Amino acid sequence: MITVLIADDQPLQRFGFRMLLDSTPDTDVVGEADNGADAVRQTAALRPDVVLMDVRMPGMDGIEATRRIVGSGGRSRTLMLTTFDLDEYVHTALRAGASGFLLKDVRPEELLAGIRAVAAGDAVIAPALTRRLLDEFAQHLDTTPNRSAAPDPRLATLTDREREVLVAIGQGWTNAELAARLVLSESTVKTHVGRVLAKIGARDRVQAVIFAYDVGLTHPRAPG
Repeated sequence: MITVLIADDQPLQRFGFRMLLDSTPDTDVVGEADNGADAVRQTAALRPDVVLMDVRMPGMDGIEATRRIVGSGGRSRTLMLTTFDLDEYVHTALRAGASGFLLKDVRPEELLAGIRAVAAGDAVIAPALTRRLLDEFAQHLDTTPNRSAAPDPRLATLTDREREVLVAIGQGWTNAELAARLVLSESTVKTHVGRVLAKIGARDRVQAVIFAYDVGLTHPRAPG
């Protein structure tokens, strides 16, 4: 059973999500919050598997709430909800530790799939949308050469194959794409991905993407 906390300042939106999740056998809504501060308090008390977190809420917003939830070191993962597919706050939310994001008008089956993916430790951003996000996200990074004075020591812990996998993750490849392009089985790819995440200290693929950009393994695509 996947436990879920819904954090959204719109009562009708919360009601809709609860109706869907309560009617699904493998999900259980354990609480609702209408602002970020309450979401942080309830997450600490209830320890849900997944927090459905609205980006924009009064008082403490979803980004700061996510940062505090992740910073607490608990097991709860955050799935951000936004009205716009390239919301200006999404990049900050990913840096804050969110495990991904979905649009508020997402189809019910996609929302449920996203919750299950996040609960399992994966990211939920579709590859095509990931690539769009990465192009936008890259604009917020210092892309000048040698932006880091010294290489990140975590890179030295990766084997050549793991480094190759990290680069591919940074480019938004799925496990199936990795398997096809590297001529590996999907189970082997999953093993490599798991080892990469563990070695670089990433909670999920989204955080691995950010790491790949930060250390210069992945670069924004050239315009046009």
